[in-house]
Amino acid sequence: MLLGKRKRELLQVDKINVAYGRAKVLHDVSLEVGQGETVFVIGRNGAGKTTLLKTTMGLMKPWKGSITYQGDEISGISPVRLAQKGLRYVAQDRKVFSSLSVKDNIALAAYASSVPLLEAIKTVTSIYPKLNDFMDNPAGGLSGGQREIMLIGRAFIGNPKLLLIDEPTEGLAAIVIEDILRILEQMKAADVSGVIVEQNLSIVSRLADRIYIVREGQILKEIDNAVETKDSHELENYL
Repeated sequence: MLLGKRKRELLQVDKINVAYGRAKVLHDVSLEVGQGETVFVIGRNGAGKTTLLKTTMGLMKPWKGSITYQGDEISGISPVRLAQKGLRYVAQDRKVFSSLSVKDNIALAAYASSVPLLEAIKTVTSIYPKLNDFMDNPAGGLSGGQREIMLIGRAFIGNPKLLLIDEPTEGLAAIVIEDILRILEQMKAADVSGVIVEQNLSIVSRLADRIYIVREGQILKEIDNAVETKDSHELENYL
Protein backbone atom coordinates (compact mmCIF):
# COMPACT_ATOMS: atom_id res chain seq x y z
CA MET A 1 0.00 0.00 0.00
CA LEU A 2 1.34 3.42 -0.93
CA LEU A 3 0.99 6.31 1.48
CA GLY A 4 0.61 9.17 -0.97
CA LYS A 5 4.17 10.35 -1.58
CA ARG A 6 5.45 8.14 1.26
CA LYS A 7 7.45 5.00 0.68
CA ARG A 8 6.05 1.54 1.24
CA GLU A 9 4.33 1.20 4.60
CA LEU A 10 6.44 -0.53 7.25
CA LEU A 11 4.57 0.03 10.50
CA GLN A 12 0.94 0.80 11.23
CA VAL A 13 -0.37 1.41 14.72
CA ASP A 14 -4.16 1.42 14.53
CA LYS A 15 -6.28 2.87 17.35
CA ILE A 16 -4.44 1.20 20.21
CA ASN A 17 -5.55 1.61 23.80
CA VAL A 18 -3.06 0.87 26.59
CA ALA A 19 -3.42 0.97 30.36
CA TYR A 20 -1.34 0.48 33.49
CA GLY A 21 -3.82 -1.42 35.64
CA ARG A 22 -6.95 0.72 35.61
CA ALA A 23 -5.12 3.85 34.49
CA LYS A 24 -5.67 4.28 30.77
CA VAL A 25 -2.58 5.83 29.15
CA LEU A 26 -3.16 5.68 25.38
CA HIS A 27 -6.52 6.43 23.79
CA ASP A 28 -7.14 5.26 20.20
CA VAL A 29 -3.60 6.14 19.10
CA SER A 30 -2.77 5.62 15.42
CA LEU A 31 0.58 6.10 13.70
CA GLU A 32 2.14 5.10 10.39
CA VAL A 33 5.75 4.77 9.27
CA GLY A 34 6.85 4.27 5.67
CA GLN A 35 10.05 2.51 4.63
CA GLY A 36 12.97 4.91 5.17
CA GLU A 37 10.91 7.52 7.02
CA THR A 38 12.10 9.30 10.15
CA VAL A 39 9.03 9.99 12.26
CA PHE A 40 9.18 11.99 15.48
CA VAL A 41 6.79 11.86 18.42
CA ILE A 42 6.74 14.97 20.60
CA GLY A 43 4.70 16.17 23.53
CA ARG A 44 4.89 17.05 27.19
CA ASN A 45 6.16 14.70 29.88
CA GLY A 46 3.57 12.09 30.81
CA ALA A 47 1.77 12.32 27.48
CA GLY A 48 2.26 8.60 26.72
CA LYS A 49 5.17 8.77 24.27
CA THR A 50 7.31 6.13 25.99
CA THR A 51 4.28 3.87 26.43
CA LEU A 52 3.70 4.09 22.67
CA LEU A 53 7.23 2.89 21.94
CA LYS A 54 7.11 0.14 24.56
CA THR A 55 3.82 -1.14 23.21
CA THR A 56 5.12 -1.14 19.64
CA MET A 57 8.14 -3.17 20.82
CA GLY A 58 5.97 -5.75 22.58
CA LEU A 59 6.92 -4.71 26.10
CA MET A 60 3.28 -3.85 26.73
CA LYS A 61 0.14 -5.21 25.10
CA PRO A 62 -2.75 -3.03 23.95
CA TRP A 63 -6.16 -4.10 25.22
CA LYS A 64 -7.70 -2.68 22.07
CA GLY A 65 -6.42 -1.91 18.57
CA SER A 66 -3.71 -3.46 16.40
CA ILE A 67 -0.07 -3.03 15.44
CA THR A 68 1.06 -4.19 12.00
CA TYR A 69 4.71 -4.51 11.00
CA GLN A 70 5.66 -5.47 7.44
CA GLY A 71 2.05 -6.44 6.88
CA ASP A 72 1.81 -8.80 9.87
CA GLU A 73 -0.05 -8.26 13.13
CA ILE A 74 2.54 -8.16 15.94
CA SER A 75 0.50 -7.35 19.07
CA GLY A 76 1.47 -9.93 21.66
CA ILE A 77 4.68 -11.03 19.93
CA SER A 78 7.69 -11.01 22.28
CA PRO A 79 10.36 -8.28 22.02
CA VAL A 80 12.97 -10.94 21.25
CA ARG A 81 11.06 -12.17 18.20
CA LEU A 82 10.40 -8.61 17.06
CA ALA A 83 14.11 -7.80 17.33
CA GLN A 84 14.82 -10.82 15.13
CA LYS A 85 12.38 -9.36 12.60
CA GLY A 86 14.41 -6.14 12.43
CA LEU A 87 12.55 -4.01 14.99
CA ARG A 88 14.84 -2.50 17.63
CA TYR A 89 14.24 -0.39 20.73
CA VAL A 90 16.66 2.01 22.43
CA ALA A 91 15.22 2.87 25.83
CA GLN A 92 15.46 6.22 27.57
CA ASP A 93 17.23 4.88 30.68
CA ARG A 94 20.57 4.15 28.92
CA LYS A 95 21.04 0.93 30.86
CA VAL A 96 24.10 -1.11 29.93
CA PHE A 97 25.73 -4.19 31.42
CA SER A 98 27.93 -2.00 33.61
CA SER A 99 30.43 -4.60 34.82
CA LEU A 100 31.00 -6.00 31.32
CA SER A 101 33.37 -4.39 28.86
CA VAL A 102 32.11 -2.36 25.93
CA LYS A 103 33.21 -5.22 23.67
CA ASP A 104 31.19 -7.72 25.70
CA ASN A 105 28.12 -5.47 25.56
CA ILE A 106 28.45 -5.46 21.79
CA ALA A 107 29.07 -9.21 21.79
CA LEU A 108 25.72 -9.84 23.48
CA ALA A 109 23.91 -7.92 20.74
CA ALA A 110 25.96 -9.70 18.09
CA TYR A 111 25.01 -13.10 19.50
CA ALA A 112 21.31 -12.19 19.65
CA SER A 113 21.44 -11.06 16.01
CA SER A 114 23.57 -14.02 14.81
CA VAL A 115 26.24 -11.61 13.60
CA PRO A 116 30.01 -12.27 13.92
CA LEU A 117 31.59 -10.18 16.69
CA LEU A 118 34.09 -8.42 14.44
CA GLU A 119 31.29 -7.40 12.07
CA ALA A 120 29.24 -6.12 15.00
CA ILE A 121 32.15 -4.09 16.37
CA LYS A 122 32.71 -2.62 12.91
CA THR A 123 29.04 -1.62 12.73
CA VAL A 124 29.16 0.16 16.09
CA THR A 125 32.51 1.87 15.62
CA SER A 126 31.67 2.98 12.08
CA ILE A 127 29.11 5.36 13.54
CA TYR A 128 31.35 6.45 16.43
CA PRO A 129 35.05 5.54 15.98
CA LYS A 130 35.99 6.84 19.46
CA LEU A 131 34.44 3.71 20.98
CA ASN A 132 37.50 1.81 19.73
CA ASP A 133 39.41 3.44 22.60
CA PHE A 134 37.02 2.00 25.22
CA MET A 135 36.50 -1.58 23.99
CA ASP A 136 38.16 -3.19 27.01
CA ASN A 137 36.76 -0.72 29.56
CA PRO A 138 33.69 -1.47 31.72
CA ALA A 139 30.63 -0.06 29.96
CA GLY A 140 29.51 1.45 33.27
CA GLY A 141 32.42 3.88 33.03
CA LEU A 142 31.17 5.46 29.81
CA SER A 143 29.62 8.90 29.92
CA GLY A 144 25.87 9.20 29.39
CA GLY A 145 26.42 10.28 25.80
CA GLN A 146 28.83 7.43 25.08
CA ARG A 147 26.36 4.92 26.54
CA GLU A 148 23.59 6.32 24.35
CA ILE A 149 25.77 6.09 21.26
CA MET A 150 26.83 2.53 22.12
CA LEU A 151 23.20 1.50 22.59
CA ILE A 152 22.16 3.04 19.28
CA GLY A 153 25.14 1.34 17.66
CA ARG A 154 24.09 -2.01 19.14
CA ALA A 155 20.62 -1.47 17.68
CA PHE A 156 22.20 -1.15 14.21
CA ILE A 157 23.73 -4.64 14.43
CA GLY A 158 22.10 -7.11 12.05
CA ASN A 159 20.63 -4.67 9.52
CA PRO A 160 17.47 -3.54 11.35
CA LYS A 161 14.52 -2.12 9.44
CA LEU A 162 12.98 0.09 12.15
CA LEU A 163 14.50 1.73 15.22
CA LEU A 164 12.38 2.99 18.12
CA ILE A 165 14.51 5.50 20.03
CA ASP A 166 13.36 7.20 23.24
CA GLU A 167 14.80 10.64 24.07
CA PRO A 168 18.29 10.09 22.57
CA THR A 169 19.62 13.58 23.43
CA GLU A 170 18.04 14.13 26.85
CA GLY A 171 20.51 15.64 29.33
CA LEU A 172 23.47 15.51 26.96
CA ALA A 173 26.05 18.22 26.23
CA ALA A 174 25.79 20.12 22.95
CA ILE A 175 28.86 18.43 21.43
CA VAL A 176 27.39 14.98 22.09
CA ILE A 177 24.03 16.03 20.70
CA GLU A 178 25.82 16.85 17.44
CA ASP A 179 27.25 13.32 17.45
CA ILE A 180 23.75 11.88 17.97
CA LEU A 181 22.41 14.07 15.16
CA ARG A 182 25.11 12.82 12.82
CA ILE A 183 24.31 9.19 13.71
CA LEU A 184 20.60 9.73 13.10
CA GLU A 185 21.45 11.32 9.75
CA GLN A 186 23.42 8.16 8.89
CA MET A 187 20.37 6.09 9.83
CA LYS A 188 18.24 8.17 7.50
CA ALA A 189 20.79 7.93 4.67
CA ALA A 190 20.87 4.13 5.07
CA ASP A 191 17.08 4.02 4.54
CA VAL A 192 16.49 2.65 8.05
CA SER A 193 13.14 3.82 9.40
CA GLY A 194 12.88 5.46 12.79
CA VAL A 195 10.26 6.43 15.35
CA ILE A 196 11.99 8.84 17.70
CA VAL A 197 10.66 10.46 20.87
CA GLU A 198 12.54 13.74 21.21
CA GLN A 199 12.20 17.09 22.98
CA ASN A 200 15.10 18.81 21.21
CA LEU A 201 13.22 20.62 18.50
CA SER A 202 16.38 21.51 16.60
CA ILE A 203 16.92 17.79 16.01
CA VAL A 204 13.25 17.27 15.15
CA SER A 205 13.06 20.11 12.63
CA ARG A 206 16.26 18.99 10.88
CA LEU A 207 15.39 15.31 10.50
CA ALA A 208 11.63 14.79 10.61
CA ASP A 209 9.72 13.52 7.61
CA ARG A 210 6.61 13.63 9.77
CA ILE A 211 5.74 14.54 13.35
CA TYR A 212 3.06 13.24 15.68
CA ILE A 213 1.99 15.47 18.55
CA VAL A 214 0.87 13.52 21.62
CA ARG A 215 -1.18 15.12 24.37
CA GLU A 216 -2.78 13.28 27.30
CA GLY A 217 -2.48 9.91 25.61
CA GLN A 218 -3.98 10.96 22.28
CA ILE A 219 -2.61 12.04 18.91
CA LEU A 220 -3.42 15.72 18.85
CA LYS A 221 -1.99 16.38 15.40
CA GLU A 222 0.04 14.83 12.59
CA ILE A 223 2.39 17.17 10.72
CA ASP A 224 3.56 15.98 7.31
CA ASN A 225 4.11 19.34 5.61
CA ALA A 226 7.82 20.00 5.01
CA VAL A 227 7.51 23.67 5.94
CA GLU A 228 5.71 22.92 9.22
CA THR A 229 8.09 20.15 10.28
CA LYS A 230 10.99 22.62 10.06
CA ASP A 231 9.24 25.34 12.08
CA SER A 232 10.73 24.69 15.53
CA HIS A 233 9.16 27.88 16.95
CA GLU A 234 5.66 26.64 16.12
CA LEU A 235 6.47 23.19 17.49
CA GLU A 236 7.34 24.76 20.86
CA ASN A 237 3.62 25.29 21.42
CA TYR A 238 3.20 21.53 21.88
CA LEU A 239 5.84 21.11 24.61
